[in-house]
Amino acid sequence: MTHLRKLMLEELQRRNYSQHTTRSYIRTVEDFARRFNRPPDRLGPRHIREYQAELFQKRKLSPGSVTQHLAALRFFYIKTLKKPWSIGETPYPKRAFHLPSILSQEEVTQLIDSAHTPYHRILLMTLYATGVRNAELTHLKVSDIDSKRMVIHIQGGKGRRDRDVMLSAKLLVELRAHWHRLRRKPSTWLFPGNYHHNGDQPIDTKTVWYACKEAAKRADIKKGVHPHTLRHCFATHLLEAGADLRTIQILLGHRDLKETTIY
Repeated sequence: MTHLRKLMLEELQRRNYSQHTTRSYIRTVEDFARRFNRPPDRLGPRHIREYQAELFQKRKLSPGSVTQHLAALRFFYIKTLKKPWSIGETPYPKRAFHLPSILSQEEVTQLIDSAHTPYHRILLMTLYATGVRNAELTHLKVSDIDSKRMVIHIQGGKGRRDRDVMLSAKLLVELRAHWHRLRRKPSTWLFPGNYHHNGDQPIDTKTVWYACKEAAKRADIKKGVHPHTLRHCFATHLLEAGADLRTIQILLGHRDLKETTIY
């Protein structure tokens, strides 16, 4: 580990950043340094502007992804190197606003039933039945399933916040069936990284992404479908069923109403 990487890691840990954010920030700074083949402390605003342009033009990243890269570099320069950062010289990109894809309840059923494997099916079902984020799904532990209270504990969600989400009787039955299908019972992760073994790592978020894409293709659904789509569907269908917005907000793990966007 280089001296700069160690310093940045310490700054991130001192501020209690999540493991996901920490890994992302470290990877971004490493990528930035590799792009110019120099230590990152020897690069300045001109290199950052060139890097930002490349993220858009060559790598075709979205405005949101480019903003995350810039946030990592901003943290590195301000918190690690104690150098100034000019928003005027390296502005965050404007984000285009697009309405999310919403599937009907019939389309959600069709999507889940078209899953490529039983493992993919339970992943999609859990996403829709709970409204959890992709990263929250992959880090569910066996101990998070509370069948007595009929809730699932979400630990360390976005913003390092814990919450409970509802556990339906149907989902509980499906989760138990998933458990019985596992050849070796994992001691920690509900969805282990290696389905057939007692892996000590959870599945990757890309696995869930692939499960959505493959099921949408098999179901011949033309709308854009990804893990967050099922989160939007969860909230929208609850609202259509008569749930109040505050309840939905709590289930989604949002702190205030302006974070909750339902169409």
